Amino acid sequence: MSVSPCWRRVLALAAVLAAAPPAAAQLAPPFPQLLAERGTAPRIAALDARTQAAQGLADQARARPNPTISGYVENIGGSDPYGGFARAETTIQLNHVVELGGKRAARIAAGIAGVDAARARAHAGRVAYAHDLARAYAMAEIAGRRIDLAEEEVAEATTDLKVARAMVAAGKEARLRELRADSEVAALTADLAVTRAAYQTALAQLAVLAGTETPYTGLSASLLDTLPPVVPVGPPASPEMRVALAERDAATARIAAERKRALPDVSAQIGIRRLEADRATALVAGISLPLTLFDRNRGNIAAAEAERTAAEIELNAQRQAARTMAVAAATQVAAADQRAAAAVRSVATATETYRLTRIAYESGKAPLSEVLIARHDLGVVRGTALDAAAARIDARAALVRLHGQALTGAIVE
Repeated sequence: MSVSPCWRRVLALAAVLAAAPPAAAQLAPPFPQLLAERGTAPRIAALDARTQAAQGLADQARARPNPTISGYVENIGGSDPYGGFARAETTIQLNHVVELGGKRAARIAAGIAGVDAARARAHAGRVAYAHDLARAYAMAEIAGRRIDLAEEEVAEATTDLKVARAMVAAGKEARLRELRADSEVAALTADLAVTRAAYQTALAQLAVLAGTETPYTGLSASLLDTLPPVVPVGPPASPEMRVALAERDAATARIAAERKRALPDVSAQIGIRRLEADRATALVAGISLPLTLFDRNRGNIAAAEAERTAAEIELNAQRQAARTMAVAAATQVAAADQRAAAAVRSVATATETYRLTRIAYESGKAPLSEVLIARHDLGVVRGTALDAAAARIDARAALVRLHGQALTGAIVE
């Protein structure tokens, strides 16, 4: 058999991989179970942490200003009659800032709106994760089916090679026909090695997305065969649109909070003063009010208003995108279903064509080239059917994502 150096390297790599010690077997659970266990995934844990951070900021917004205690001594260390402590006046004073104009209420409202926005972002992240997990699961399953397809092609090519050798031995074919069939087997075997490597890569990517340390060695259930028969209906409410709405509300709350911050706060003081010269104690009290001559918080107010304008623009864009993408996604689903159905019919036709061509070749009525062409066409059509299955997954995943759902039809919370 004559094999090119490139194919020799590929086959050698496949032999090494086959000889490597097997890893601990761990099948990926069914997709619904894997999605239900998403709490352990790094992406979901990060989303929850960001929501907790927003909740912490909201809790802090409820805090009132801390009071301060000050103490000072007057009328000491000077010239007579203030050289000692005989005329000292010692004061211990409590100071407290009193927030006016509804500052605290506005700050709390802004914090709550920030939590709502964080939760909307977390929900959008979970929907995106469900979308990516479904695609990764489906791509791993399709990669596994490509292995089955490649193994079938190797088996069929091997059978054709045996027939070609028998025809050459009987003097019905030239030696060149056998060499061509032999080369075809080598090429398909190398493709099988590459396909197996791609399958392992797809499983590894699925394991990383699921947050498991041990790579999966296979899938325990099919996702392609369990797609929901009914696609979502009704007006879409995309997670991105909900995020934009929450961001708009949060920006509005921040504007109110920043405007309240521009109002001056009153600082109240109350304390006790000891007058040594009179051997008496007196109560002291006072208030202070800042003069807003320079800092009126205009910059922060302008920034918050600009953020709300940007949020309004983003919200309108997301609403338009949701309507447009919903129509496009529904069209894609219908087209993908038609493509998949056509691919199934094409596979049946190509399979029958290959079967009849082999019968004709074995009876001496067709050359080997016709068999190779028929088998190649069958492999192409089978690959196209898998591509159609992948496109069907992508179309449905895109549609259900617009409705905040997983590929199984479940609502993502």
